[in-house]
Amino acid sequence: MDEKSYYSRRLIALLMVLCFGVIVLQYICPTSDCQLLHLASLSSRLGSRAPGDRMNGAGAGDPYSSEDGALVRFVPRFNFTTKDLNRAVDFNIKGDDVIVFLHIQKTGGTTFGRHLVRNIQLERPCECHAGQKKCTCYRPGKRDTWLFSRFSTGWTCGLHADWTELTNCVPSYMSNRESQERRGIPRNYYYITILRDPVWRYLSEWRHVQRGATWKASKHICDGRLPTLTELPSCYTGDDWSGCSLEEFMACPYNLANNRQTRMLADLSLVGCYNLSIMSESQRWVMLLESAKRNLRNMAFFGLTEYQRKTQYLFEQTFRLAFIAPFTQLNGTRAASVEVEPETQRRIRELNQWDVELYEYARDLFLQRFQYARQKERREARQRRLQERRKLRAKAKSWWGVTGKAVFKPTKEPSMTEQYPAFSEENQADAGQKLESETEGQVEDNWLEEDDNETILDYLENVEQWR
Repeated sequence: MDEKSYYSRRLIALLMVLCFGVIVLQYICPTSDCQLLHLASLSSRLGSRAPGDRMNGAGAGDPYSSEDGALVRFVPRFNFTTKDLNRAVDFNIKGDDVIVFLHIQKTGGTTFGRHLVRNIQLERPCECHAGQKKCTCYRPGKRDTWLFSRFSTGWTCGLHADWTELTNCVPSYMSNRESQERRGIPRNYYYITILRDPVWRYLSEWRHVQRGATWKASKHICDGRLPTLTELPSCYTGDDWSGCSLEEFMACPYNLANNRQTRMLADLSLVGCYNLSIMSESQRWVMLLESAKRNLRNMAFFGLTEYQRKTQYLFEQTFRLAFIAPFTQLNGTRAASVEVEPETQRRIRELNQWDVELYEYARDLFLQRFQYARQKERREARQRRLQERRKLRAKAKSWWGVTGKAVFKPTKEPSMTEQYPAFSEENQADAGQKLESETEGQVEDNWLEEDDNETILDYLENVEQWR
């Protein structure tokens, strides 16, 4: 047989097997969940490393270290209580708990919202069908949703509803959806959101508006009423503001893009909603900023667009839910492609001074929460290792019997008089028990010291510094 012909036949056979496998895979698992599983397995084989990740001693990549590429220390600026940092909640997806996603424009909320409905390992996954924007996210064994978001319930409380709207709308909406006999049963609502660097968020919103976005469907309901045209004037006269320049976008004094994150996270009822005549502008924004900080602190969870892997980790630690595929840090956004002069960036920061202050506060809190969760995870792992070692030591004693005492030798050898003192057999037995107890305690102390060092190293490896 000709050698060329032989290899050609083998190549054709391999191609046929490959095509057959692809057809079978599409038939068995046509949905996007399989693609996520494939991405997860692929990322695990590649080490799941993002740019800037370092390798630890074991050779595995730490996906959480220095997502911004800066291998420097993070120095906290704000003092938070343990309650502020420890945000693990007892979320019961089979009960009456509901996650409410507050989606702020141009913060990466669409990507995160898709993760919530398509990328979480659930006993009963959300049902998402091609061509449909919304997914059905029912609890196991119930026709009741556990998620209030754009991709599960739609814009039920208005397009990009803010904190003031959601906290007044969501409970009544969920109660109306229940059957008559279930109405009145208390629910736990866990509010979550995503924040973004104010300058890049502002530029991203400008580009979005420049392409024709208006968000006219937003209601802005506060204290039970819509704002008047006098309270909330428009920045443009036509159907939209498409084609506007950055200068025009920045020049409008009524532009809701200015300090949007602070306004959407604050309780607007505290300042008379959109009525600007009640107090001075500076007093109004000071109150809004404090309200936004307080609400952000008390939220079950918030993430940052600039830290995708840490956002994923904190969500999983908070709700005890695991994602199928890891989050990806994408820096090639439309806003990133805009070349902005330093002077223009300075003006944008001035226009968004309250968002800048809120983001600095949020970033500090976010990174402190991440460090706290990592250290807590290490402590729990250390306790599990100690328990396993105690079990093994107990088994070793039962195997060796009395002679098992010789396994745990003290670091300092006792003298002959200490080993064989001139007193009764009873005293000798007491001394033996004391020696064994001291030896075991010394061994446990060594283990604790070893694990404490690991905790310190883990802390130092996962700290970052302000940009």
